[in-house]
Amino acid sequence: MGTNRSESRVEQGKDLRIGIIGGAGWLGGAMAAAMLESGVVAPENLALSYRSTRPDRFPGAFWTKDNQALADRSDIVILSIRPSDWQDLNVTADGKLVISVMAGIRLAALGDRHRTLRAVRALPNAAAEVRKSYTPWLAADGIEDADRAIIRAIFDACGVQDEVRSEVEIDYLTGLTGSGPAFPALLADAMMADAVSRGLDPHVARRAVNMLLIGAGRMLEQRDECPAETVRTFLEYRGTTAAAIEAMTRAGFRTAVAQGLTAAQEKSLRLGDGS
Repeated sequence: MGTNRSESRVEQGKDLRIGIIGGAGWLGGAMAAAMLESGVVAPENLALSYRSTRPDRFPGAFWTKDNQALADRSDIVILSIRPSDWQDLNVTADGKLVISVMAGIRLAALGDRHRTLRAVRALPNAAAEVRKSYTPWLAADGIEDADRAIIRAIFDACGVQDEVRSEVEIDYLTGLTGSGPAFPALLADAMMADAVSRGLDPHVARRAVNMLLIGAGRMLEQRDECPAETVRTFLEYRGTTAAAIEAMTRAGFRTAVAQGLTAAQEKSLRLGDGS
């Protein structure tokens, strides 16, 4: 493993050079936009890599196909690629702060592969695009307070973040929050399909379902209360919503959710093992 030769720059908390391997991708690009918008990094200090066609984004940033060149010019290296592609990524970070946003890849493997004691596993989701991602993250033993401040700043720019305690927790959260808008979108798709099957105009059905979820999200955000309290309120009212909740529960709604989250956690573990 390498030394912490870039630590002094991190501790200064300014003029940080950040590189995103996979910066041309959806999540990498969303994180880059969020960091630029919040002032975490200046355009001239941002490096991004791409595979084939250079994107026409982020004027002033450095674009390259050479991932090692990106790492060499950066203080912080963010790995935003598929776990299957990481197996062939031979980049030496030499003691720098390495932040993985890949599902499943263990801290020890990150440290060994990239020669650093300062590795982080993080799981932002696609809502980083609208600065509403929830990002859990886990730090290796070599991470210090100065690094933590930078990690928080990066993921606060994308939404909300929490440091978690173990790889078991982050593997579980890979499914719970790493899936991002996919689960609400699945619910919305099922509701819209039912509405259209009953004769509603698809445009009206889409607007109704989308606004339902947008309104629910805003209400949960502003109230900042346990979701169970909202459910209990509707159940106690004994109206149409209570009837729907009880029917969904009898049909196995909660069981289906639990099974889905278990499947996602198990997939995360397999990705960490390279399978």
